[in-house]
Amino acid sequence: MEVRRTLWAMLLLPAAASAQSATEQARAIAGEPVSAPQRLTLVDLPHPTGKPIALFDGRSLDDWQPWLGYPDPAVTYKSSPNSAAIGTGRDTRGDFAVRQVDGAPAIWIKGETWGSLVHRADLRDYHLRLEYKWGAKTWTPRETQPQNNGLLYHTHGAPGEVFGTWRPSVEFEIMKGSTGMIVTVGTRVRAKTTVAFDPSLIAPHLRFRAGGREIDMVNGTLTWNVEAATDAERPAGEWNTLDLYVLGDRAIHVVNGVPVAEVRDLAVIGPDGTRQPLTHGQIQLQSEGAETWFRAITVEPIRSLPRLVASGG
Repeated sequence: MEVRRTLWAMLLLPAAASAQSATEQARAIAGEPVSAPQRLTLVDLPHPTGKPIALFDGRSLDDWQPWLGYPDPAVTYKSSPNSAAIGTGRDTRGDFAVRQVDGAPAIWIKGETWGSLVHRADLRDYHLRLEYKWGAKTWTPRETQPQNNGLLYHTHGAPGEVFGTWRPSVEFEIMKGSTGMIVTVGTRVRAKTTVAFDPSLIAPHLRFRAGGREIDMVNGTLTWNVEAATDAERPAGEWNTLDLYVLGDRAIHVVNGVPVAEVRDLAVIGPDGTRQPLTHGQIQLQSEGAETWFRAITVEPIRSLPRLVASGG
């Protein structure tokens, strides 16, 4: 979920904040822009402690729970949408289905109505791998914007709790040009990562950087998302492989073999206001304006995380 970055930038920044002041605030958060990009590699890959488990059986969506947001996605981020979420109130076979593509079964997500498929399994300490590629269709209000979807993990809470459409979680963004971005989904979700100031980005102007300044990601503030270290996605029409390594309250995002983000101290703010570690949950596959195919979704248990090594600027 790119969460419609342009719209969110307008909604989440104070009304008085100009583009220049947003840039100045990002500079204050992350420091001066770096002179060169980093090249990140993974070492010490963990050995699985059990056999891979397929989360998609290639035949049905029996293990996946669908949920749909508002009939008009354009109202999703409004404080008063004046509309009720669809939820499970209609047949969703026209939104999510198992279909054949490139000679094999895959999960097809239409993308026209925003929502998600939530897998029933409660996962912790795992390496998840999946393949995705974009379909041909995009839909309003994102018809002319980058294709957009998302892999949400450590999912918890009630269906539609976030903007009537998603459950609270941490996001491994799937969006043309930004796949691997970190997003906190829900006002009570927290995550820490390290960043650099990148003025070439739209607000909040923050890009993942190993060894950069540490920030606490908070939805609804200038640290609500952090761009991937680099764009490692393949051209439209080709399959991409995502690897998500999760151990307790830490995770690493990998796109086509290239590590692009690391996040730690995942947490939720409890009813009493205290920070509570977020160490497990379900996964969601989003529907957010672009036709998308998913296949080969597997998960295997691990007891350690790989290690990021940075070189370059």
